[in-house]
Amino acid sequence: MSQSSLGSVVGLVGDLGDRLCRFTQRWIPDSWVVCMILTIIALALAMVGAGASLNESVLAWGGGMWALLELAMQFSIAMIAAHACVSSRPVFRFLDWLADKPNKDSPIQAIALIGAYSMVTGYFNWALSVVASALFVPFIARRNPKADIRVIVAAAYLGLGTVWHGGLSGSAPLILATPGNPLLEPSSGPPIIDRLIPVTESLFIPFNLVYLSVIFCLALATIVILHPRQNAQTLTSDEIDRMLPSLPEDKPATTPAARMEAFRGWVFLAAILIGYPLGYSMVTRGFGATWTINAYNAVFLVSALLLQGRPSNLVRAFSNGARTASGVILQFPFYAGIFGVINNTELGSWLGGLFVTFATTETYPLVVYVYSGFMNIFVPSAGSKWLIEAPYLLPAAKELGVSATTTVLAYAYGDSTTNLIQPFWAIPILTVTRLKFGDVLGYTGIVAIVCGITSVIAMLLIPANL
Repeated sequence: MSQSSLGSVVGLVGDLGDRLCRFTQRWIPDSWVVCMILTIIALALAMVGAGASLNESVLAWGGGMWALLELAMQFSIAMIAAHACVSSRPVFRFLDWLADKPNKDSPIQAIALIGAYSMVTGYFNWALSVVASALFVPFIARRNPKADIRVIVAAAYLGLGTVWHGGLSGSAPLILATPGNPLLEPSSGPPIIDRLIPVTESLFIPFNLVYLSVIFCLALATIVILHPRQNAQTLTSDEIDRMLPSLPEDKPATTPAARMEAFRGWVFLAAILIGYPLGYSMVTRGFGATWTINAYNAVFLVSALLLQGRPSNLVRAFSNGARTASGVILQFPFYAGIFGVINNTELGSWLGGLFVTFATTETYPLVVYVYSGFMNIFVPSAGSKWLIEAPYLLPAAKELGVSATTTVLAYAYGDSTTNLIQPFWAIPILTVTRLKFGDVLGYTGIVAIVCGITSVIAMLLIPANL
């Protein structure tokens, strides 16, 4: 293909993303409204598909509304603690230095940088990717004024839509590797799995690593191509300054209370109290058994303590970071209500049986991938959703001769892909930038199509017994 032809293709795709984005800006409402629309769909499916009455469906929704408070608190702490890390003076300087590396006259370099940054952090930890990518956005926008803010935000969201669930914080694989998990030791009935599956047999196998590498490259190339060649939407300097995290002020301590608040010994004591049990657990129980959402939070808290340095700075950073988690705090009970509809009616089993009916040994991974992606639109909590789906997905897999490893990876990939068209985990980024999900869906949607086609091919090639 000639250079001119390639340029024409790039321009066409970029213009397509821009046109689709204008459509979604007009028609896609705020993410909480999307949540309520999904609630109506879930109630309708429970009645029509699963045979539940309206009364049963609504009561099921109410029964689930407060069922995920622990998860909501864990996710909120993860986001706020990650915000405290990123808003520290050392990280602020690092992000500002990093954002200055792309060529100012080549906005696609800035897009490539934040996209790669989002996916690399996403591989290590989902919460880190969500918050750190959100706070990297204003630095990129400030240092690269020609870059389109919509594409910047879309690139910042790639981590959650590509590699996270096959990475170190992948919820479903970690559940299978955790001793005493409810699939191995259920409160009633026979176990769903007959042994623990360590991460060395799921997250670190060659197929998963190759898959993540391919998805990483394709997603990055796609988002770069999608940057508009003209009429880029940018922000003013004042708008960018309002998005930047505020740095702590080192004021002289003039009172006994102020001197206690500035005493760094409290920080080190707290870091030891949090870090020692985590380190002890890793030594005695192993990485796989220890690495949970609570472990993530412990790492973030210790990091925030050490990076902020002073108790007063830490308290201020957490107060400012609470805004980042505001969307989760508001929306999680409503998504938990949808969880309740699925869990407290026959909706989940009905949907699972509907897909499994058409499956064979060769097509089952694809069925699980599609099903997981579909369900993720309704319940974006990957760990809790896996506990809902695994009791019928894993027995069906065993009956069809498909291994638990193959099944959980197919589930993980499907869960990741549809995050690109699901607004829930984009809330922190949207909160920081004050954009709507419709502003970026045109771009993330195209990346989702590219990743989805690639994943479908991968699901047809994946061995049944990994």
